[in-house]
Amino acid sequence: MTKSLPMEVSLEQAIGKRTHHHWFSWMVGQQTFWVSMAAVIAFVALTLASDVFATQQNLFNVARNFAFVAIIAIGMTAVIVTGGIDLSVGAVLVLSGMVIGMTMNAGMSIWLAVPLALGASLAVGAFNGVLIAYVGVPPFVVTLGMLSIARSLAMVLSDNRMVYSFGPDQPALLALGGGFVELALPFVDPIRIPNPLIFLLVLLVFASLVFRWTRWGRYLFAIGGNERAAVVNGVPVKAMKVSVYVFCALCAGLAGILEVGWLGTITTGLGQGMELTVIAASVIGGANLSGGIGTALGGVIGAALIEVIRNSLTLLGVSTFWQGTFVGSFIVIAVLFDRLRSRSANE
Repeated sequence: MTKSLPMEVSLEQAIGKRTHHHWFSWMVGQQTFWVSMAAVIAFVALTLASDVFATQQNLFNVARNFAFVAIIAIGMTAVIVTGGIDLSVGAVLVLSGMVIGMTMNAGMSIWLAVPLALGASLAVGAFNGVLIAYVGVPPFVVTLGMLSIARSLAMVLSDNRMVYSFGPDQPALLALGGGFVELALPFVDPIRIPNPLIFLLVLLVFASLVFRWTRWGRYLFAIGGNERAAVVNGVPVKAMKVSVYVFCALCAGLAGILEVGWLGTITTGLGQGMELTVIAASVIGGANLSGGIGTALGGVIGAALIEVIRNSLTLLGVSTFWQGTFVGSFIVIAVLFDRLRSRSANE
């Protein structure tokens, strides 16, 4: 009996080492891991290179600014996982913002304006989803058309003018998007957490659980992995596609409400070109444009990395005109990295 004990211990240790090695290999093989490392390295480098970057006020601004993109990136990731794309999210953001702005400008309560804004976003998502899933129009065509339609509707609602008066509930709207929660910690100054970041964290936890542990999440990856096989196995592909575009539009609508609350004004130029940044965040975070791969966390980390780079360019005095070059380069590099990884896995 005593001779078998060392053997049992060594077997358990061997199993533990193999499990640990398997987990580490899996983690290193994820694009999200490398993007996270890039974000950490960029954070440390910028902290050393600039006296302003790591200040509480600048980090507060970075956290608030990236939250708007990250909220939509979670919805965009769900769309990309199914093999689709949504180019209308920037226009849905401004439409949602204009609905809540004009409704409150007319003197109505925020409790009515918020559901109306989210309802408009849901209607756009449902329209996109039905045309894509049931009519068979390519996602690129439908959402590109909706980009123009939704922004045009925002112009019609406002007569293409700036709205900055939001009626008696204006303080509530400004607090919703521009407010913060102060977190008191021992031995350090209180930390301010912007409200958009709180909404993002709640949405991230919810989406991560849904993606991983629900039937809806499993269907999501089944459609992106092999749509024909999903149909054969009884997955309601058409209904799922509609729900995915509705979810993405809902995320864009929520971001629109929060951004109007932060800015304290709304114009029809809000969200212009935002769809490219959102898609970049999802792809950089590991979502595969061919479908079947992606995580909510990856989209959030991708958005954080883009905002850190954007903020650093501003602090270092680099022209804002270069930001599009960096974002576009990140997309190309992320796609190339994914292609190389897939090719090595197949060999």
